Amino acid sequence: MSEILTDEMRLQPQIELLASLSGVVEEQLALLSPIDQAWQPSDFLPDLSTPDWQDQLNRFRAPALQLGDDILVVLVGDMVTEEALPNYAISLNLIARDYAGTSEGAWARWMRGWIAEENRHGDLLHAYLRLTGRVDMRSVEVTVHNLIARGFNPRAYPDLYAGLVYTSFQERATRISHARVGALAARHGDENLARICRKIAGDEFRHETFYTRMMGQVMQLDPDRGVRIFKDMIRRIIAMPGRFMFDGKDTDLFEHFAAVAQRLGVYTAHDYAQILKHLVSTWQVGLLAVSGAAAAAQEYLCSIAERLESFAASITEKASLQPPAAFSWIHNRRA
Repeated sequence: MSEILTDEMRLQPQIELLASLSGVVEEQLALLSPIDQAWQPSDFLPDLSTPDWQDQLNRFRAPALQLGDDILVVLVGDMVTEEALPNYAISLNLIARDYAGTSEGAWARWMRGWIAEENRHGDLLHAYLRLTGRVDMRSVEVTVHNLIARGFNPRAYPDLYAGLVYTSFQERATRISHARVGALAARHGDENLARICRKIAGDEFRHETFYTRMMGQVMQLDPDRGVRIFKDMIRRIIAMPGRFMFDGKDTDLFEHFAAVAQRLGVYTAHDYAQILKHLVSTWQVGLLAVSGAAAAAQEYLCSIAERLESFAASITEKASLQPPAAFSWIHNRRA
């Protein structure tokens, strides 16, 4: 209890600054789609309640036969990551501080709206995979179950600003991944999946915009603390949200999935460095007037992306040389 109280006291400046930004958050709520105008998963799926449902389903399934196992593995990994939304909601409530669950505060309303929009992503990808019949759905479901049960630590606690850094980074990473899977699907003739991935990537872009803007506000109003926390997050390495995935068999499942994504160019070490470079530039880290430890953090942040880029090629080469792994998601075929 004493540790919690100590954290609360140390966090008070962050709590107060984010509370002072409620008006800005209120303006950003327009980034959420009105529910009566928002897309829903059924908009992209066969309507099984109609007389021609079987024809619709057959037309939906046929293009998916063109997808290679490597694309299926990356798609399942992305879907599993989306399905673990309950864990992200728990960790990010640190920012909203909505203890009752029904607060009308701007931060709480954003967080609930964000969760509601994100919830559709896993639902839609799950339905796509089930209807196409291309993967072992029970194995996929076991993986989702394990990932949620194992929990998630974005390595942000106890700093509220760190949660904004994390989401700014991850929403951009997720957008890149979904957009590239969509492009691969289109190239292989599955326009159904391409449309789905483009729509999800569009959501991620709006969400990325919110978190990046809000952390930008923090950097302008509390640059010393903001820069130091940003550096601490990068030093700890931005934790991938699916890193605890487990299908009950492969203890290195996330690493095997990540290697396939790297080889396909869906999400790479180069992307990690580029996202970091983008955030440093967007938040104008190099122009902030800071001193002491914050100045040292500023110098670190302004040079780290270039250093990470120098390792990207070797990581790409290592992934290309890694032997294919068997994935239970695709009936133990190798990818």
